[in-house]
Amino acid sequence: MSKTKPSGLIHYEMLFIIPNKFTDDEAKNIFKKVGQLLTSNNGNISLENYWGKKKFAYPIKNEYYGYYGLYEFDLERNLVAEINNKLRLDHNILRFLIVKKELKDEKQLKKEEEIKAKIENKKNKVKEEEKKEEAKIKKTNKKSTKKEDDSKIDLKNLDTKLDDILNIDNLL
Repeated sequence: MSKTKPSGLIHYEMLFIIPNKFTDDEAKNIFKKVGQLLTSNNGNISLENYWGKKKFAYPIKNEYYGYYGLYEFDLERNLVAEINNKLRLDHNILRFLIVKKELKDEKQLKKEEEIKAKIENKKNKVKEEEKKEEAKIKKTNKKSTKKEDDSKIDLKNLDTKLDDILNIDNLL
């Protein structure tokens, strides 16, 4: 068994932040230059997203906003270190992170879809049970209001009967 790492193309994902000191057009040009850096090192870009200006959760180097960019690409393992060094020395990039991304095969995608379907089924069952409980509560509320109405009617009848009894001339 070899202790060396396998060569060949590996799928990576890179997210980076461009400082707020640039305009949107300048940030887009920097985004394109990063893409050119990847392709010049024999990288195959499979996804590129320019997210635009976003607010940070906390200040980074006294900056509160930055332009986000995302690339997914295939590249040889030994060239990632070169790109990492070039981006670290580039003053136009505030922060960046390159991670290895696992590509999912059809079996994994099917499993995820099955899990999502199960979750949806459970949510639907819970919603149906809640609707049934609400319907039961409404029925009991209707019954209780009918009982209250019946008791009111009974009280009215009782009052009329008492009045009739009291109106009799001979109580004794």
